[in-house]
Order: sequence, then C-alpha cells, then structure tokens
Amino acid sequence: MSLKIKNITSKNFLSVGNVSQAINLDRNDLTLVLGENMDLGGDDAGSRNGTGKSTILQTISYALYGQSLSDIKKDNLINRTNAKNMVVTIEFEKNGINYRIERGRKPGVLLFYKGDIAFESKDSDAQGDSRETQLEINKTIGMSIDMFKHVVALNTYTEPFLRMKANDQRTIIEQLLGITMLSEKAETLKEQVRQSKELITSEEYRINALIEANKKIEEQVESLRRRQRIWEGKFAEEIAELQSELNTLLTVDIDVEIKNHALLEQYLQRQKDITDLEIVLNRGQKDLVREEKNVEKLVPEIEALKNHTCHSCGQELHNEKQQQLLESKELSLAEHREKITELISYNNQIAEGISELGELGTKPKTSYQKSADALRHKTTVEHLQKQLEVKIKTENPYSEQIHEMETSALAEVDYSVINEATKLRGHQEFLLKLLTNKDSFIRKRIIDQNLTYLNSRLSYYLDKIGLPHTVVFQNDLTVTIEELGRDLDVGNLSRGESTRLILALSLAFRDVYESLYEPINLLMIDELVDSGLDSSGADSALSILKRMARDTDKSIWLISHREEFSSRVSNIFKVVKENGYTSWVGTDDK
Repeated sequence: MSLKIKNITSKNFLSVGNVSQAINLDRNDLTLVLGENMDLGGDDAGSRNGTGKSTILQTISYALYGQSLSDIKKDNLINRTNAKNMVVTIEFEKNGINYRIERGRKPGVLLFYKGDIAFESKDSDAQGDSRETQLEINKTIGMSIDMFKHVVALNTYTEPFLRMKANDQRTIIEQLLGITMLSEKAETLKEQVRQSKELITSEEYRINALIEANKKIEEQVESLRRRQRIWEGKFAEEIAELQSELNTLLTVDIDVEIKNHALLEQYLQRQKDITDLEIVLNRGQKDLVREEKNVEKLVPEIEALKNHTCHSCGQELHNEKQQQLLESKELSLAEHREKITELISYNNQIAEGISELGELGTKPKTSYQKSADALRHKTTVEHLQKQLEVKIKTENPYSEQIHEMETSALAEVDYSVINEATKLRGHQEFLLKLLTNKDSFIRKRIIDQNLTYLNSRLSYYLDKIGLPHTVVFQNDLTVTIEELGRDLDVGNLSRGESTRLILALSLAFRDVYESLYEPINLLMIDELVDSGLDSSGADSALSILKRMARDTDKSIWLISHREEFSSRVSNIFKVVKENGYTSWVGTDDK
C-alpha cells in the first residue's frame, strides 16, 4: 500500500493566472522552492516575498480536500483579476491505481476519476461541490486534512501540535496511532449492533405475531376437539343403539315367529268362534228359560179355564169368552212348548259346536305384535345392517379440519434467526467495548506499542536537529517536556527551540503514520525552517531532509527564503511573480 502524489495543475487559483501552471511533484529528491517578485521596484526588485510559493501547498490542499490550509473562503481562492474559471487538477496513485481530481469554481465543478472512470454522485449542488464525492475521495486517500497538515504539508500557518487544545491534540494523536481507526470501526460496529437490534426486534415482533396467531388457531383447534369429542360420544351412542337393535332382532327365529303368528291367528279365530258360540248358547238358554216360565204360567191358567174359572179374578166363566180364552191359552202353550223344543235342539247344536272346537289351549307367543312386522323382519335386519355399516364408515367431520389447521394453519416458530442475531449482537457489543473502552487492552496495546515508536523517532529527530530537550508522549496521550530534569511547558521554549520541536515532531508523526498506514512520496515544508532557526538549526534541518530524500526516495519540497540553501541543494524550483500573476517556471537541476 502506498500513496503517491504525482502532478498538480492550477489555473486562476490565488495568484496563478489564466494560463495553466503544472508541477511534477514525484521527483524522489529534495527540491528547494525559491521565488522572485518582479512587481516590486527599487531595492526590492527580485524579492522572494509574495511570489506565490505557498500557492503550491494551497493548490494541493484544495485539490484534495476542497479546503485551503489557511481557512481562506472558497470564493476568495479565485484569482481576483480574472474572477472566474478557477480550476485545479491533481493526479495521484494509490495502491497501483491512478486517480485524478478536477475541482473548480465559477463555474463549480468536482470530478473524481478512478483510471478513466468518473465517480458518479447524486448530490452535487450549484457550486459543483459534492459531499458524496468528497467522502469517496477522503476514503480513497485515507488521510484527513488535519493529518495532511501535520505529515505532508508542514507550514507556519497551521497551528503547531503542542499549542493545540488538549482535545484537538488527542484527536490528532488518536488518528496517528490508529485509535481513530478503532473509533471508525466502532462506528461501523455500532451500526451493525443497531442493525442486529433491529433484526432482533423485527424477529421478536414476527415471533410474537406467530405465537399469537398460533394461540388463536390452537383455541380454534381446541374448540373443534370439543366438538369432535361430542360427535364421537354421540356417534358411539348411535352405533350402540343400532347394534343393540340389530342384536335384538338377530335373537328372533323369524321362521318360528311367522309360524307362531299363523298359530296365533288360528288361536284368536277359535277364541272368537268359541266366544261367539258361547254368547249364542247363553242367549238360547235364556230364551229356553223364558219359554219354560211361560209354559209354567199357562198350564195353571188352562186348568182354571177348564174349570170355568177366570185365571185372573177367579170368577166362573160359562160363556164363549171362556172357550175363546181356553183355546187361546192352549194355542199359546203349544207354541211355547214348540219353541222350547226348538230351543233345546238349537242349544244342543251350539253346545256340540263348542265341544267340537275343543279346548282353546295356550296362546302362542310372538315378538312382533303384528304378522306384517314379522314378515318385514328380514328387511328390517338388512336395513339395520346397512345403517350400521354406513355409520361405522362415517368419518369424524372435525378430524380433517383439525389436521389441516395443525399441519397448515399452525406456523412453526423458528428461533434460529433471533438466536443467531442475539449471539451476534453479544459478540458485537463485546467487540464494541474493546474498541471504545479506554481501559481496553486493545487500545492500551496499540497506544503503548505505537507510542514507543513515536517517542523513539521523536528522540532521534530532536537529537539530529540539535534540541537538547527530552519530549515524551505519555500513555494518557499527554506530552512532557524536560530539560536537564526540569519540567517545562511549550511556552518556555524559544522561537528557535519551538521550531526545532515542531519540525522534529512532524517528521516523527510522519514516520509513525507511514509505519502504521502506508508510505507517502511527498513532503512539503513551507518556510518552517525560516521561522527563528539560526544557521546551525537550519543546517541540521536541511541535513535531515536531504538524508530523508536520499534514503527513502521521497519527493521533498522545501519552500524557503534562505539564500544559503541554494548552494547546498541540487534542485531549485523557481516561482516568479510578474504583472500580478505567478508563474511556476520549473526546476533548475544543477
């Protein structure tokens, strides 16, 4: 992995005019940037001040991040004379892939190319800015603008690290030591935890809904089971009734039953005949008794009449009337006696008929009251047997419904997803604590390991630049400054000492950054060695930079006003300002 900044092109940016100015930044050596201001007359003609040397750093910063190093408003970055068509282009390589950024204002434009393919953003505003595109650029570069100011573009107008507020210092150190990476991973992990929680909540809602739905279905199933039990009870009763009725019928010998019905008919007929004859005989006997009584009455009356005596009053009768009465009585007696003879004969005939019928005997027993029912017995048995067969084959109408609801309607409650999500959330939350807890052994290990390297590189550069002070970063990310055992604040340092410390600290930061993340080919130092350093300090700084360019193949650009550096640096890049415009003349290789 590596970051190589190759070329920068500027047009109508700050003091650069309408003619595009380009610089090849990938030189693998130390380049001294000197300026000449031809617009100053008199003794100042050719002065190195105000030529636009710092414009190179501003161009790189704006091209990469859309911001200047010194917080200049974006519209004030446009060349005031031309006031439009400002555009800067930077080309860089990351991990073997070429990228290009084109950024400008009036008109606004922001284009980001990976190879020849442009990144497409949907959030560009009227000024050409795009937060989405810038986020993609930052992600590709892998370095914040604050870190860029401290390890790539060292200048005098960026607030020195040791003069920053404690929170700002901690932010820079955490970025440098990889703690910010942990925080970024923690943010990603927080989002994953949130997604896991949402998944768990969603699954809980889904499972609860399934459970509630299953409860309702189970209630319906239980209701069907109750109906099923009632049906089965009634079904068993009906089967038992049919079977009992059939068993009763099967106990009857139908042939004997039919014969008994025939005998019963005969029995009943004889009984009727005997009864009828007995009634007739009884009536005849009564008639016979009556006739005999009549005869018994007539005999004395006739005797009295023969003696000429009235049978009613006892007076004597000697006339025709007596004869008439006698004849009448005798005729009546004869009739009654004839009637008696007839009745006796008739009664005897009836008695003989009764005798001929004989004894009535025992009445035949039958199971059926009517012979027709007996004759229908076989049909009834067959009908009952068919009824029983059909009944036995009848299926419970609720069984299929219950089976269907239990197999299809009831949903299986699967806890695997929520169990996996809960387990995953537990791991995520544990990892999150490791990443965010200040007492986490991971954070402590990273800090301890990288602080050791940072302090060793800082000690190396302090020694090379000639600063006798001991500057050490502590585990709590605070900084201690000592001189001969005496604790100092940064305010105790002179301007020259402070400049030495700023340069040494920036170079140490850079070494730590490259060891943790990736090599960077470019280092820009803008007038930092001019800020209060004496000749010895300036020589030491220049020696460090020359050795760095030689040993690590870095492209180091030193912007300075020190004329004595000209004789010690092989490559000189000239910046000339004339007629209000800056021209990047190019490199003068000795």
